[in-house]
Amino acid sequence: MTDDRRLLRELVDAHGQTFAEEAGIPLKDTPQPLYRLLVLAHLLSARIRGSIAVDSARELYEAGLRDPRRMADADWQERVDALGRGGYRRYDERTATQLGDAAELLTGRWGGDLRRLRREADGDVAELRRLLREFPGIGPAGADIFLREVQRVWPEVAPYLDDKALSGARRLGLPEGPDRLADLAEDIEPAVLAAALVRASLDKEVAEDSLRRAA
Repeated sequence: MTDDRRLLRELVDAHGQTFAEEAGIPLKDTPQPLYRLLVLAHLLSARIRGSIAVDSARELYEAGLRDPRRMADADWQERVDALGRGGYRRYDERTATQLGDAAELLTGRWGGDLRRLRREADGDVAELRRLLREFPGIGPAGADIFLREVQRVWPEVAPYLDDKALSGARRLGLPEGPDRLADLAEDIEPAVLAAALVRASLDKEVAEDSLRRAA
């Protein structure tokens, strides 16, 4: 095992939890988990702590806003209140509106099923990313978050290592080329690799801990 491979293994073993796992989303290629991931990606893409986004996604779920129909039918204040309970207060009003509008778009255009959006993209990851960005509140960062996580169940997306993941590799002194990283990762699941690298990018202590473990 090379030093880079050992470092990647230490990083993943200690910090390889996906954000869907952290939010309690049992990710499967079925409508509700995919929708919950879309909501999580939306929340994580704001300039706010990841833990607050995760807590807010859980609060929306606990409030019963678990699918696009329920999200669209919910009262705006209900969405605001759920976000507030999660600590998502800086962007709660705008985000509550965007979540309702995005749910209406998903219901009206794709029957509430993101698998239909996937079929429309027909294996083209760039097109998939473009379609995701049509949802209100899902910009480039939100689309990247969704794709990093969904590659666990949509294999045509893998390996998906966006700029945020590659910045984690840079912080660790690892090669920044996606293909080289994928080769070094060997049997590490791409979604787990991406999540671990993103955590290293977001938190200097994650990177330092992994470097210590691999020394």
